[in-house]
Amino acid sequence: MARSKRVGYAVVGMGFIAETSVLPAFRESAKGKLVALVSHDLKRARQMGAKFGVKDCYSYEDYDQCLNHPEVDAVFIASINGEHAEQTMRAAAAGKHVLCEKPLANTVEECRRMVEACRENRVLLMTAYRKYFEPGSVALKKLVITGKLGRLRHMFSTYTEAVDPAKVKWQLKRRRAGGGSLMDIGIYCVNTMRWLAGTAPIAATAHAWTDDAKRFAEVEDSIAFRLTHPEGLVCQGTSSYSAKAASFVQVHGDEGWAALNPAFAFEEERRLFGKIQGRWFEEKFKVIDEFVLEIDHFADCIRRGRGPKADGVEGLLDLATIEAIYRSASENRTVAVEKIAG
Repeated sequence: MARSKRVGYAVVGMGFIAETSVLPAFRESAKGKLVALVSHDLKRARQMGAKFGVKDCYSYEDYDQCLNHPEVDAVFIASINGEHAEQTMRAAAAGKHVLCEKPLANTVEECRRMVEACRENRVLLMTAYRKYFEPGSVALKKLVITGKLGRLRHMFSTYTEAVDPAKVKWQLKRRRAGGGSLMDIGIYCVNTMRWLAGTAPIAATAHAWTDDAKRFAEVEDSIAFRLTHPEGLVCQGTSSYSAKAASFVQVHGDEGWAALNPAFAFEEERRLFGKIQGRWFEEKFKVIDEFVLEIDHFADCIRRGRGPKADGVEGLLDLATIEAIYRSASENRTVAVEKIAG
């Protein structure tokens, strides 16, 4: 592919995140072009097509037809979690690159099949982790890798949202969502702490709870977890569907500490602050379109034939951690995290 050509994307799944964030991002993308839309409901796809200026719209039944579209180079999968694996593997078989929303899939085994399918078909697979590109998170990562915080000792992170019963439906179904708040928003805590640490956790201890057992009969409401990393680093996190929206990540080393708050919601100004060797610091980061950053990064990777920062293995590593967290909460014991080879 010529480096000057914009990469053609089909977006699969016309839910809330697609309508409010993914599709609008293409208006500002310098390297990606919105070519086609796919939805379980063809009428919905056409409505979104009219709204965002896309003429080629398909139902899930016609997904293969979309994948044969000559201008579609990649798919952005924004469908429900339970459909990610099949849609990714079909795209890979058609020779299309895949940018898939988190979680990459519902299980480690599904993630593994997705990674293998993309490797076998020589297409790129990227997990849609915005944090790898968002300036506040990048600045925090720089503090870690430059050693300004010293040796890392502890990390803490949380992400909570008080979900509206009228709006959140499929997210409370295990087969469709894979889990509750941990799979939906807590995964940001899991991924970001692992990304900052530069190591994968080796053991998990967790506890889940709710005061609405009927509503959360299939998936967890609130969950707290402790992840042990090599060399003694401890990462602790929580997620919840029953607390007001909030998020942060805080890193403690033997030379200082730093916090990003808010950390994950993309519509708020971020503040990075802390204290290093006795000196306070603070830096603010304005709201930017993080979806544009990931779309353009993936397009650039396709152009240049290089792997994305947040590839499929990153998503696989997080699902291995999440499965260990769920097992720990269920069995009331510390559980080893499955080792994943890169």
